[in-house]
Amino acid sequence: MKLDKYTVGRRYGKALFELAIDSNSAEEIYQELLSLRQIYSEIPGLGNVLSDVRLEPHEKRIIMDKLVSGFDGIVKNFLEVVYSYNRMSELSFMIDEYEHRYNDYKGLLLGSVKTAVPLSDEQLQKLEMNVAKTMDYQTVELKQIVDSSIIGGAIVEANHRVIDGSIRTQLEKMRNQLNR
Repeated sequence: MKLDKYTVGRRYGKALFELAIDSNSAEEIYQELLSLRQIYSEIPGLGNVLSDVRLEPHEKRIIMDKLVSGFDGIVKNFLEVVYSYNRMSELSFMIDEYEHRYNDYKGLLLGSVKTAVPLSDEQLQKLEMNVAKTMDYQTVELKQIVDSSIIGGAIVEANHRVIDGSIRTQLEKMRNQLNR
């Protein structure tokens, strides 16, 4: 049975994070993974090239050697394992999983807030504090998205949860109740 890229990402990311915690190097590894993510964003097809069975192994090895030369220790070894299992195309999912676990470890929740008009810094800060309290996190960072179609209120999305306090949704609920 072939695993999907999300499952692979979760497994490898979790394993790397646990190793990072055990070796007391979670922050250093996180910084290296951010560099690796940057490389992947600058060279979009890199993971697919390194996982492509049509390329000769020695051709991929040349690329891989150049890639791992910028990393040391755990991250370098991790990359070699991922490469040896032909999973380089799923590396971004592994980094995402590591980042999610790292943020949880640090008590940081990343999310977004959609509003009809931009929030002031004070409003955003209060909302972040309320979301942190509601979702039991030390710190919350919300990215603002302006969408006039919600009419008013806010929709907060974080950690696979949605808190919808938009006027549009309230009006839709009222309409549905009236149409029953």
